[in-house]
Amino acid sequence: MRRSQLKTVEFFFDYLSPYVYLAWPRVRRLCDERNAELVVRPVLFAGLLNHWGQLGPAEIPPKSLFVLKDCARRAALSGMPLRVPRFHPFNSLTALRVSLVEVAGADQARIIDSLFNAGWGEGKDLGSAEAIAEILDGAGMDGQALVARAADPAVKAALRASTDEAVGRGVFGIPTMIVEGELFWGNDQIDHVDRHLCGTDPIAGLDLASLFPEGSSAQRRRPGR
Repeated sequence: MRRSQLKTVEFFFDYLSPYVYLAWPRVRRLCDERNAELVVRPVLFAGLLNHWGQLGPAEIPPKSLFVLKDCARRAALSGMPLRVPRFHPFNSLTALRVSLVEVAGADQARIIDSLFNAGWGEGKDLGSAEAIAEILDGAGMDGQALVARAADPAVKAALRASTDEAVGRGVFGIPTMIVEGELFWGNDQIDHVDRHLCGTDPIAGLDLASLFPEGSSAQRRRPGR
């Protein structure tokens, strides 16, 4: 089924999450099926965590184990290879910067494919500029030139601006998809993205005020206070 009216799906991501690796081909396929425009928004996950005062899954050992097992199950069921990058967590700045449209241009999707496949599909290092250049060279692109371009101050500023914009729009985790102002967080939300694109969102027309409580009667004490 294809929609006559073109809609936009914004995809906010960082390479740090295996859920993003699993979501990436799904959201691309969905946009193609629904004739929706896919707009890719690289963001720094650490920036989101810092703003909202959260820990990442990798910083909570039992949660990290759960996430890896959950993603291994999902990958096996979908027929996708899954290998954790050589180092994790890793510094994803260079990978994100080369993925910005300001650097990647028309090769943006190809670059993202190459980095995800190398990192989460083959277990290669995504935190090293040298490794990233080698991955992109192997995919038939000029990796050295792309990595060099990613070091430009204007590109660094573009990633900061992308992350700040995401925070301002309420993005708190990855992957996040925004469609017509509606935010969907997580690989498991892609079916809801599909419903929204098709005009069959089950909460369409719902009075959202009815979902919220009157207030709170308890407050969690923060450590050290």
